[in-house]
Amino acid sequence: MMSAAKFAMCVLALLLAAMTPAFGQGQPAGPIQVKPGAEAGKQSSQQTARFVIPVDVVTLPVAVSDHSNNLVLDLTQKDFQVFEDGKPQPIIHFDQGGDPLAIVLVLETSSRVAPLLPAVQKTGIIFTQMVMAATGEAAVIGYNDQVDVLRPMTTDSDAVLKTIEHVQPGLSGARLYDALNRAEDILEKEPSERRRVIVVMGEKNDKGSETKLGQVLRRAQLDNTSIYTIGLSSTAAEFRKAPERSRPVETGPPGTYPMNPPTGTMETPSTVDEQMGNENSVSFLPLIAWLVQHGANAVGKNALVLASTATGGLHEGTFKDASMQRAMNAIGNDLHGDYLLAYRPPSNTAYGYHNIEVRVAEPSLKIRTRPGYFIAPPTE
Repeated sequence: MMSAAKFAMCVLALLLAAMTPAFGQGQPAGPIQVKPGAEAGKQSSQQTARFVIPVDVVTLPVAVSDHSNNLVLDLTQKDFQVFEDGKPQPIIHFDQGGDPLAIVLVLETSSRVAPLLPAVQKTGIIFTQMVMAATGEAAVIGYNDQVDVLRPMTTDSDAVLKTIEHVQPGLSGARLYDALNRAEDILEKEPSERRRVIVVMGEKNDKGSETKLGQVLRRAQLDNTSIYTIGLSSTAAEFRKAPERSRPVETGPPGTYPMNPPTGTMETPSTVDEQMGNENSVSFLPLIAWLVQHGANAVGKNALVLASTATGGLHEGTFKDASMQRAMNAIGNDLHGDYLLAYRPPSNTAYGYHNIEVRVAEPSLKIRTRPGYFIAPPTE
């Protein structure tokens, strides 16, 4: 005969089993904005793992331009189609430059770009008026050998302007990826109705970060963050540095863009700008997918172009002082002229990289948007 204690334990076990819900029941659908390292779901015994994600909207900034690179600003929702992995997705939100912005301005303050900082400071008024505009809020981060929050998130554009105008140089490191990671920490706390944006002014390469570029890009895609970049050249900084009596000014390898000019040409502002700003972003798409999946770095590539291409942002190369101001103005125009689309992906989606494509009714128009997102299995 079973004792009373054993009988009670059996009854309790049966009650607990009956109360336990099946995996995935009652969970909201959608595949993005999972925090890095968080479990998106449990591994299935099926050949293709499936999962349920707690946030269900993918947001797409979409810039549309004509053959002359002029922004096209008169399209409507019916002109757009969105595809995920080749399958059409209903557009559930459509706007044009109307969502309030939460922006983190990330400035390189290393000694290598110190001669350029006066020109960087002059972009402050354009950032506050054209990028923040009337409804935006912004924080400012400086990075060299360390990463510093120079101004916490605020709607006070005068305080942001003062911070930019008084930025000071530090040591020779350039912890770009750590600075981007810190910016993502700040934006993660922002309310969902604000569009998340990072604007970077710095060199194309990282020096000294613990964070990997692929980790930054994966997180930005999951958090619906757009990264806009302005490339600084320490070759340009060398031209502005007072020459030393003992040796000539160097304009070669120490620079941010230490590659040789095109064959048969001299290194001039125009050729440097070409190398900095006119790279074919389409050719980066397979590399971006690989970086995001593996959380790795891309040695020898322009990290700023990769970051912008991976998140649907704009990259601007610079060489002359005035072009920094033009670049910041272009970013402001782009941000407030973008179309903002959103869709709800399938509620039961496989782990892995998912490609995104946006099409418009007029095939001759050029489209810039984020190329996809990646969901890692919980074992990664």
